[in-house]
Amino acid sequence: MRKRTRFILFLSLVAGLAAGTMAWQIAGAGKPASSGGLVQTAAWVPRALVPAPRDPWPKLNPAKLTVRSNSALVADQATGQILYDKDADRITPIASISKLMSAMVLLDSGVSLDEPETVTQDDVDTFKNSLSRLPVGWTLTRRELLQLALMASENRAAAALARTFPGGTRAFVAAMNAKAQALGMAHTHFLDPHGLHPDNVSTARDLFLMVKAAYGYDTIRTMTTTAQYQARALNTGRIRFFGNSNYLIYNDRWSIGLSKTGFINESGFCLVMEAQIMGRPVAMIFLDSAGKHTRQGDAARVRQWLESGVSDVALGRHPQGPHHAG
Repeated sequence: MRKRTRFILFLSLVAGLAAGTMAWQIAGAGKPASSGGLVQTAAWVPRALVPAPRDPWPKLNPAKLTVRSNSALVADQATGQILYDKDADRITPIASISKLMSAMVLLDSGVSLDEPETVTQDDVDTFKNSLSRLPVGWTLTRRELLQLALMASENRAAAALARTFPGGTRAFVAAMNAKAQALGMAHTHFLDPHGLHPDNVSTARDLFLMVKAAYGYDTIRTMTTTAQYQARALNTGRIRFFGNSNYLIYNDRWSIGLSKTGFINESGFCLVMEAQIMGRPVAMIFLDSAGKHTRQGDAARVRQWLESGVSDVALGRHPQGPHHAG
């Protein structure tokens, strides 16, 4: 009986000492030390009450996602987490995706967007003879030219912006390559401001860096997600309507924060975009798609995969018209 009593007293003493030590640590946290600094003893918190980091994308299985573009990358834009990639380091032509870099260079330069510029014969594409709805002789502000270059992928608008840049087109393209290097886009190179040349190349992984950077510009976000724009020539008063080259912009089921399409024969059909999915900003890069609607179909499949874990979306086939560069 005495042994049991002593044992109980011993346990009580140990518990009391432990409680006293804990109380001293809690009370002493942040008190001045003799050296004048702060005691770095943290307050005690029960382990069970510390919240575990939450994975916003649990149980995603890339094997359940079918992407038909030949090169692709899907990432959480806020965290940088790569959710899916397919041949994402292959260097490939990127066509008019180049115009996102052109826009950043123009906006970084500080040139006045309200200054009028006239589209000239020098802005006409004689390399691939691509079509344009922007007439030679029209005078628009730089802001309007940038709007048409980003939203409608107008090559003449991009050419005019580069030609009238301080130092001309050569200086503009040099600034594009310098910006790419600054962003860490090690496998990216630009030869022109619009992407008509197949030597404008990058990778899906590099373009994720460009999309993240471009998303930081309010002007780029607004212009790339505008559905349509009415342009009025300052010198003639003539009006022409232009539409967005990514038809997902017109779909109310999508919340798109940035978008850019691209196409030349060498690049296939390309699309980069940022969209809100399940309350998260998701960046999607699709390069070298064989079909005109494959890139948007891939975006729909990615969205379904993120929302349900599988992808079986097939967009309805639309009549295939002529494929214009842009």
